[in-house]
Amino acid sequence: MPRRTSAPARAVPPRRLGTAAVLVAALLGAASCAVGPEPGSPVRVAAASPATASATPTASAVAAPTGTPAAPPVVPARVPETLTFSAKTLDGTTFSAARLAGKPVVLWFWAPWCATCASQAWTVAEIAPKYRDTVPIIGVAGLGEQKAMKEFVAEFDLGGTPQLDDRAGALWRRFEVVEQSTFLIIDRDGRVVQQGFLDGESLSRRVAELAG
Repeated sequence: MPRRTSAPARAVPPRRLGTAAVLVAALLGAASCAVGPEPGSPVRVAAASPATASATPTASAVAAPTGTPAAPPVVPARVPETLTFSAKTLDGTTFSAARLAGKPVVLWFWAPWCATCASQAWTVAEIAPKYRDTVPIIGVAGLGEQKAMKEFVAEFDLGGTPQLDDRAGALWRRFEVVEQSTFLIIDRDGRVVQQGFLDGESLSRRVAELAG
């Protein structure tokens, strides 16, 4: 019998080999893109560069808005016994001497019919507005009628300083004033440092000293 020979293997054209290689490479690439980190494996985050870190403000780096500093609390001056009184002014306003605590104060006791008081009234009218905030001068009118007291204030232009209506004599008795005209000076600590008569020149000098 004649020997049967097998047919030689058919060669694959080079063009098909190139196409197959491309397909295999594409499949491998797709498989590698689909693979992520294994479950449970830590995900590493790249550290920010110094430039990036400085550009991102942190909570501690952000300055809190600044406002006007709070003013310190105002401590009221202690009210001395000499200034713990109140009265009505000749125009009907309530006056509290406690508001004068911490300042030197001059109380002027006068009567509307008093010639000496009239001679001093011009000086009081001149200096009282000037020292209103540093050495208040407070008139205490007594020993007369309210109408006459108001006329006295108007005549001598004393409306720029408080004039108390003490027709009942409560303040005159409180400070033991027995004659007019009397100036009673209370220092910053509430002590009576002078009580008696002062002429215009002496009054001006004394008030200036207290203000300084």
